[in-house]
Amino acid sequence: MTRLTARGFTIAAALAAFGAMGGMALAEPGQPAPWEFTLQQSASPVMDNIVWFHNFLLYIITAIVLFVLALLIIVMVRFNAKANPTPSRTTHHTLLEVVWTVVPVLILVAIAVPSFRLLFMQLETPKADLTIKATGKQWFWSYAYPDHGKFEFDSLLDSGKQPRLLGVDNEMVVPVNKVVRVQTTGADVIHSFAVPSFGIKIDAIPGRLNETWFKATREGTYHGQCSELCGRDHAFMPIAVRVVSDQEFAVWVEEAKKKFAVAPANAYAAKAEVTKAEVTKAEVTKAEATKAE
Repeated sequence: MTRLTARGFTIAAALAAFGAMGGMALAEPGQPAPWEFTLQQSASPVMDNIVWFHNFLLYIITAIVLFVLALLIIVMVRFNAKANPTPSRTTHHTLLEVVWTVVPVLILVAIAVPSFRLLFMQLETPKADLTIKATGKQWFWSYAYPDHGKFEFDSLLDSGKQPRLLGVDNEMVVPVNKVVRVQTTGADVIHSFAVPSFGIKIDAIPGRLNETWFKATREGTYHGQCSELCGRDHAFMPIAVRVVSDQEFAVWVEEAKKKFAVAPANAYAAKAEVTKAEVTKAEVTKAEATKAE
């Protein structure tokens, strides 16, 4: 009895710890957590609907599994050879055939309606408050802000930051409660831009511009990863999106314009001409010195 009681306490403690770890997973939104067995905490309307649809399907699937299990148990108990030595030879039952045809159709319709509603919600981009172009490269992301000065910067893995293998040197920054249109493309091979807390995942294909959207409902930093095998360092291509207030975003934009200012093409051409002139002058001076000798 004592051994059974001790074992019961051990099991209860293990279950409590397991539940606590699940709670810890929810305490840190926007990133995976050890022992996490649920979807990441939602931070966008699309992800809210994905979570609802997931739970809705879970109830339906559970009911179907329990129903089929009950039928199997009934058949094994009531219609085994010992309990039913003379089996029925019935081959048709109109009512049953109608029921097992109509009920699955109704279940599929009940699943299809919210499913298509969710698909349309994901595909139809609302009027955007800002646009960000995300370009996948081996093995980092580049972000361009065409609506805010057309600056662009690279975002690479920073191994010194937490969470492990998800921290980056330059985060994508967006304002809270604003519709963000994300346009994706690839510079070399196919990549995929995915942030679980926002419920978005879209391929970044070279030569093609794809589009998705999200509306972050809470401030914080949300992490994702490239979700398309893209070569050697595919596993080291994180995505980090920092959601801030409108005021903080405005300040960040002004700082980013200076930090990530892109020199115009003619500036590069002018620099090249200066370098060429300096080289030519040096060659002439050297030739004159050689001639004088």
